[in-house]
Parts: sequence; C-alpha cells; structure tokens
Amino acid sequence: MAYLSDIEIAQSCKMQHIRDIAKRASVDEKYVEQYGNYKAKIDLALLNEDRKDGKLILVTAITPTPAGEGKTTTTIGLADGLSRIGKNVTVALREPSLGPVFGVKGGAAGGGYAQVVPMEDINLHFTGDFHAIGAANNLLAAMLDNHIQQGNALGIDVRKITWKRCVDMNDRQLRFIVDGMGGKVNGTPREDGFDITVASEIMAVFCLASSITDLKERLGRIIVGYTYDDKPVTAGDLKAVGAMTALLKDAIKPNLVQTLEGTPAFVHGGPFANIAHGCNSVIATKMALRMGDYAVTEAGFGADLGAEKFLDIKCRMAGLTPDAVVMVATVRALKMHGGLAKTELGNEDLAALERGIPNLLRHVSNIKNVYQLPCVVAVNRFPTDTDAEIDFIIAKCRELGVNTVLSTVWAEGGKGGEELAREVVRLCEEEQGNFTFSYELDGTIEDKIEAVVTKVYGGDGIIVTPAAKKQIDQLTKLGFDHLPICVAKTQYSFSDDPTKLGAPEGFKVTIRNVKVSAGAGFVVVLTGDIMTMPGLPKSPAAEKIDVDDSGKITGLF
Repeated sequence: MAYLSDIEIAQSCKMQHIRDIAKRASVDEKYVEQYGNYKAKIDLALLNEDRKDGKLILVTAITPTPAGEGKTTTTIGLADGLSRIGKNVTVALREPSLGPVFGVKGGAAGGGYAQVVPMEDINLHFTGDFHAIGAANNLLAAMLDNHIQQGNALGIDVRKITWKRCVDMNDRQLRFIVDGMGGKVNGTPREDGFDITVASEIMAVFCLASSITDLKERLGRIIVGYTYDDKPVTAGDLKAVGAMTALLKDAIKPNLVQTLEGTPAFVHGGPFANIAHGCNSVIATKMALRMGDYAVTEAGFGADLGAEKFLDIKCRMAGLTPDAVVMVATVRALKMHGGLAKTELGNEDLAALERGIPNLLRHVSNIKNVYQLPCVVAVNRFPTDTDAEIDFIIAKCRELGVNTVLSTVWAEGGKGGEELAREVVRLCEEEQGNFTFSYELDGTIEDKIEAVVTKVYGGDGIIVTPAAKKQIDQLTKLGFDHLPICVAKTQYSFSDDPTKLGAPEGFKVTIRNVKVSAGAGFVVVLTGDIMTMPGLPKSPAAEKIDVDDSGKITGLF
C-alpha cells in the first residue's frame, strides 16, 4: 500500500479562509491582520477583552529516540479529537526552525492526517518572525561592536563579550570565528561565534514576554558582556532597546493558522528545549486559552526537558496552571530504550519492552508525584505493535494510577484522537491537580540544579566543575541566584550521557558552564556537549527539496 507523504496530504487539503478560522475561534475581524488567505497575525489588543480562560492541556513525551514519538502529531490530533466530540478548542504550537527543516529532524507541523497548514509556509519563512528575531539579535551585536569601535565609553572587555550573532540555519562553520580583521577601520579583532536563532536569548525573551512593555523591559536587561572590572553591560546600556523592539513589534503578534480539520491553531515562537525552554510564546498560549474551552499545547523533547521547563519556568512566569498532561509514547521507542536496534523493532519483544518501559514510568511519575498533575499516557500506535505489547504498557501505567489510551491520529486525524480527547476531558472534570514546582526560587543556584537532577532526572546529585563554581559565585554576587534555572542537556537521556537509555540510576550530572539570560529571566546551566549551533548531516533534507514552475514545493517531508 502506497502512503502519501506529509506534504502530499497537506497539499490535498482544501483549506478554509483564515477569516473563517478566526470566526471559529471567536476572534473579531478587527484583530485579524491577514498574511494572504490562510495565515494571519492577531492583534495583542485581543488579550484585553474580558473573557474566561479555558482548560490548559500540556502534551509531552518520553525521552526521544530515532524511532520517533509523534508529540506534535498527537497534539494536533488531540485538538481535532476534542473538536469532533463537540468541544470548543484551540491549539498552540512552536514555529519550526529552518535548521532542522533543511537538516535531518524535519519540520514541526505534525504528520500524516494530524497537521497544521499551510505546512510549507509554516516550515519555511512563515510570517517572518524568526527573521525579525535574528535581525534584533544581530542589531544588538552590531551596536555592541560599534560602541567598542567608537571609543568604548563603557569599558567593555572584548575578552568578556558573551553576546553572539545568530542565523536560523545549521552552519557548523560559524560556531567559532574571528572577526573584525582588516585593520583599525574594520573593527576590533576578536573571537566570536554564531548561535542558531532558536538558541538566541532574544527567542527566549520573545516567548516569555507578556506584552510589548514587558518585551522592552526584558530586552533592556540582556547582558552582552562585562567591563574590565567585571560589571555587566546590558542592551539598555547600549541604547539598543527601542530599535530592537521596533524590529519585533509585528513578530510579537501570534500567528493564526488551521489544522487539516479546520481547528484554529496559534503557531508562534520556538526555542529549542535542550538549549532553551522549548515552548511556544506566552502570548500565544494566553490567546489560545481565551479563545477556547480547551487549549492544547506542547513542550519540546522529553518531559525531563520541555515539560520541566514549561512547568518550572513558563508556568511560573506567566501564572499558568495546566489542567491535564498527556504523555506520548510508542512501543517502538520503548523497545529502543530496552536496547533493541532500530532494525529490530518490527517484532514482538516483551522483554525489551520491560527493559525500556521504566523510561515512560519515570516521566509519568514525575508529572503525577513531582508536579502533582493529572496525567494520561497516549500510545501512538504503529501497525507492528502487538496487543500483548499494548496490554503490557496499559497494565504498568495502571499501577501508577494512570490510564493509557491508543492514539491513531497519524492515520485517522481527529477520529483517531477521540478516545484520547474523552480521557482528557475526564481528567479536567474529575481529577483535580495540586500543581507544585520541582523547586522554589529561594534556594541557591546549586540547590535548584540538584532538585531537578534528583527529583526529575532520577540522578544522585551534581558535580560542579571549578569553572562553573566560579560562574555561580559571580552570578550570585550579581543577584541572579533568585531566578529559575534552564538546564541545557542532551535530549536522549535522563542523564547528561546520551548513551544511558531507559531510566538510568546511580549517575551524577556534571555542570560545566553557568550563565545568566537576564532578559529571559533564567540561569542557563550547561551540561555535556550541548551545541548552540547544530551542523548539517551527510545527506541533508535540503538536497531533496524542489519547486516546480507553478511554485509547488516538493520533497519537504
């Protein structure tokens, strides 16, 4: 049987006009700024309307594997499923980064019959938000180097500049560079580097800001480097804030699109979850909550990364409380956690599943026992999954007091998400959570890292390198120890070692580098070998993408 590709499915869909989608989301036309017929920006003034917020549903997942989990697909299919059972629902997702789109991971518009459309636009330039974020980032970099060139009145030490330029592309060549060459007229020679746009602090600021005023205040607090006597220098000191905000004034408005089944979808912002906090914008989430009885959103990578940061950072800053959490898993991925190779996943193997299922159970336990939120497991079913394997997962999750629901949204769209939708509604109506953070803000930076490592990752503690200890002491002295933490670590393991699959025990996490994102409002804790600028694989997806004479894109996915 020949399956249609994601892009073929998306292109065969007859989209509704964006004005009709806005109407379905109860958005008055006066707030709608159209970008063609199928995309729109929504004016922030909509948030001033007196409306009751709906229920907030967070979709997260087990630790990712090459077998795939389908978190975005499940998020979209759940929203369509809720719509099919008569609920007024919206979905809030991140925007894809061009780096993964042209690299190996692919886009982030869902898959199969659970997608947001127009998927080509969403995966490519969309409404230009990422370009605006990159421009604001690089304006600040240009103004910083110009300040040094024009006499350096602030006394910035060029060896202590922390601000990097950015580009939304996987380009390893730009990780470490030397610039300002060519003599005095061409700047001050120094070591520099690029981050991918989604790793930029501007992206985190953009996604955590609650208004234009808050955006400006956060931009002003961004630290770009330090003076010769170790005083922080901010974007505010460089008088860059007004111009940066001007570049972001349209980007900050959430983008409205639709699912294949016409469910309103806000797609806005997109920091990586292994580097930053991995959630769509606070503004888009709040807008989605205002527009529906249920707002379904997702957080990046496994629950130890995206969900932890969604709950401990985003919810704390934005005053959000999830009403239910969906944990996405696949039999295939759990068997990989049990030690099987990707080529061996098609055969029933309960022993491998038994070895791998502790990964799912730890994630579920964290949601239930650490964060104290109602939870359901959604098993994204594949044709090779056997009933015995599914029954095994159901029985193990039941021991934790959590129901398991089969999801077939990739193949069936919203119809395959109806059972999951009913369980989510039941959780919201019958099970009351007692939302608790994994740490409080009044502890030291080390206390907070230790809490995440021991409570969420299941580790024994932390090892702080001398360099990181020195950085922690400096940040504490500067008064940043009261901020939440954003741990940058591998997405492939609960630990900082990507080879430790399943639910490892007896490990410690090594803290190599600690820095402040003062604009975003969190302390970034770097573990392992985390790259803020990915590279392209040997055969990048970009090689297969093409456009015909009519402008139709092929090979995107």
